[in-house]
Amino acid sequence: MKWQHALKDYQLYLKIERGLSDNSIDNYSRDVKKLIRYLEDKNLSLSPISISSEVIKQFIYEIAKDINARSQSRIISGLRSFFGYLVFEDYRKDNPLELIESPKIGRQLPDTLSEEEIDTIIAAVDLSKPEGERNRAMLETLYGCGLRVSELVNLKISDLYFDEGFIKVTGKGDKQRFVPIVASTQKYINIYKKHIRNHLRIQPGFEDTLFLNRRGKQLTRAMVFHIVKQLAEQVGLKKKISPHTFRHSFATHLLQNDADLRSIQLMLGHESITTTEIYVHVDKSHLTKVVEKYHPRK
Repeated sequence: MKWQHALKDYQLYLKIERGLSDNSIDNYSRDVKKLIRYLEDKNLSLSPISISSEVIKQFIYEIAKDINARSQSRIISGLRSFFGYLVFEDYRKDNPLELIESPKIGRQLPDTLSEEEIDTIIAAVDLSKPEGERNRAMLETLYGCGLRVSELVNLKISDLYFDEGFIKVTGKGDKQRFVPIVASTQKYINIYKKHIRNHLRIQPGFEDTLFLNRRGKQLTRAMVFHIVKQLAEQVGLKKKISPHTFRHSFATHLLQNDADLRSIQLMLGHESITTTEIYVHVDKSHLTKVVEKYHPRK
């Protein structure tokens, strides 16, 4: 079996069986491609079936010189998944990554913004420019609904169920969920739709896309990152933030106001509650409140 053939089969498996997005598939594939390049550079004629744990250990040892522990851990995880697929398909009898341990890395807690900081950033949006109303509506939606940036730029007008108080969000792996949307966020979206979006020359194929650029096409993720970074610099915010910071803040503020983890998990679209539990580490005071409120010996 050749590497390119194995990689193509693996990519189909990730897409069809696992339902992963193109972006996730690219990330998994990148780890395998790094191993392939290493073998080519070393003139090692080893197939995905014959490669040994020792060769992979040497590969990891060599790349470890140039990357941090978190990146090493991701590559090991990606390769473990690839060879796990080969074992699953009976191409191999063992996973050569099975006994290779990932480096110890500390759990990275997400940055969050206070309610005041979020208000300051949104207030800094220049509403005298046509894109101002759009940018305010986007930031209110990021924070008000806890969306990923990819979910924001892909949001459709047909996904808005304002009468019912929800929006339909398409998340990772094309999984859909309904997220509550408060009246104030609905108001800013409606202002943008009525006064800005209605006057754009919308390009074919983007008639249903909610947030558009000046050329009438879907906004890119990079553009949303740029808008957030620019506003943070404008207000002199020292924290390093991104669109994802609004999502983290959404979850943290809900937790601080006594929302339960299961509800937060559903709204964020986390497959596992363990992913959502990171917010407990951000605000441990929530645990104290729970004990004080519910323990019989409080």
